[in-house]
Amino acid sequence: MNEHIVKPLSGFLFLLLSVVLVALAVLGGILWHPLFWFLLFFALFLLSGVFVLNPNEANLLVFFGKYVGTVRDSGFFWANPFYVKTQISLKARNFETDKIKVNDKLGNPIIIGAVVVWKVGDTAKARFEVDNYEHFVKLQCDTAVRHLAGSYSYDHFDDEEKEITLRSGGDFISGELERELRERLVRAGVEIFEARITHLVYAEEIAHAMLQRQQATAMVAARTKIVEGAVGMVELALNRLAAHNVVELDEDKKAAMVSNLMVVLCSDRSVSPVVNTGTLHQ
Repeated sequence: MNEHIVKPLSGFLFLLLSVVLVALAVLGGILWHPLFWFLLFFALFLLSGVFVLNPNEANLLVFFGKYVGTVRDSGFFWANPFYVKTQISLKARNFETDKIKVNDKLGNPIIIGAVVVWKVGDTAKARFEVDNYEHFVKLQCDTAVRHLAGSYSYDHFDDEEKEITLRSGGDFISGELERELRERLVRAGVEIFEARITHLVYAEEIAHAMLQRQQATAMVAARTKIVEGAVGMVELALNRLAAHNVVELDEDKKAAMVSNLMVVLCSDRSVSPVVNTGTLHQ
């Protein structure tokens, strides 16, 4: 079932007509004439058909179980009093999912939450295709977040270019979540504007272990950079000494010099030098 737009009649015309009928009925009521009591009842019947529609709101009209159409224009209108009128908000809404515990692609328990910006796009589908479209949106958002968390790992450790993860995916992960939500919610006539992960952490039972693993990975990466720099500095020192004929070193002395320089450059603590006041062989 798809939405059908209708244009109702102006409510001011029927309001004026009802006021005239009520005035005649009151005047006739003094005389106790049955015709004027009928006019009073008919005026009240016409007044029951008027309704006000605010901006970004819609009114669904149903006539004895048959969908007539949807009014989207804001204003003061009149429709058949026998129509059942159901008002639906067309405003954009924020929905924050619960922080749920799920397993990522690698089986690690994580806690994840997201925020979804949505609104009703097709009022007929929202009203008639699902039982409660707001509850439907909530359940489908939770399901989409669970499926997304199980499709990607929380983070990569060894190879940063290996694959997209929940933590590093950024706009790609948000786009995947939006795409899945649109597929799930099209049945309910709901439009998705934005969906983003707002909460992403490891579960408490493995958070400490994963933190140690991340720290170890960062330490190894930092040490690798330090060693690469130290090797370059040692190579530069040996080349400069040889180019300027400062001192001639045999292979043993070069090895000792390289060892000392590497210890000094790669140590994570301040090194206390030992001054040799003798010869190179002492």
